[in-house]
Amino acid sequence: MQISASELTTLVGAWLWPLFRVGGMVMAGPVTGTKSVPAQVRLMMTLAITLVIVPMLPPHPPVDLVSFDSLFIIVQQVLIGIVLGFTVQLVFSAVITGGQIIAMQMGLGFSVMVDPQNGGQAPVLSQFYVMMAILVYLALDGHLILIEVLVDSFRTLPIGVDGLSMLSFRDVAYRGSQLFAGGLAIALPAVASLLVVNLSFGIMTRAAPQLNLFAIGFPVTMLLGFALIFITLPSVMPQSSGLFNEVFHFLKQLLVSVK
Repeated sequence: MQISASELTTLVGAWLWPLFRVGGMVMAGPVTGTKSVPAQVRLMMTLAITLVIVPMLPPHPPVDLVSFDSLFIIVQQVLIGIVLGFTVQLVFSAVITGGQIIAMQMGLGFSVMVDPQNGGQAPVLSQFYVMMAILVYLALDGHLILIEVLVDSFRTLPIGVDGLSMLSFRDVAYRGSQLFAGGLAIALPAVASLLVVNLSFGIMTRAAPQLNLFAIGFPVTMLLGFALIFITLPSVMPQSSGLFNEVFHFLKQLLVSVK
């Protein structure tokens, strides 16, 4: 059995270009894109997903691997994968923002820990909300839906030199602003209640200046904050679920509009 150079190039391209799109999604996506996941695990996941989806993909363009067109295709595939993973990752950033707002209002802004999602530091309360969001994401089969969107992207946006346009990146940035508004909606009930508490302590301080606000207000605000978290916690799950559904619907619309 003899294989010519052109046939070998076609075979390698059929596996190499989808590998870059899958790798970009795994690198930027939630859970798999965290600092706590080793690079070897990400590579194995990328290879496994590529092995499964490549036989289902449409034919790729006959482009020489050692050419500028091939380089442009690789860049486009990486960008498409990053956009898919990063857009879903914005939901977790919105949840972190909501937790940070609540923690600052409660006086827990100083209690920080390493954020495994981003590698930086975030309040402990934000990590609690993020863990809940990860559980909701896995319970909704969000990882499977993301892979489904990735497979569909090869049909709506096939491999080629042309990829995402500048308008697509603008839509992603606009979507990010809407998701952060969702994070504010998560924190709004607790923040509004704690604002009333702070206003009450302000009135008490004006009425009784000798009252030690730091000795009384800080523990009371913290206790009321935990009570408000306990009360508003059941609403965080449906809000997170709604954000995930919206972002997956947005990704499907984005890829169809690009086509």
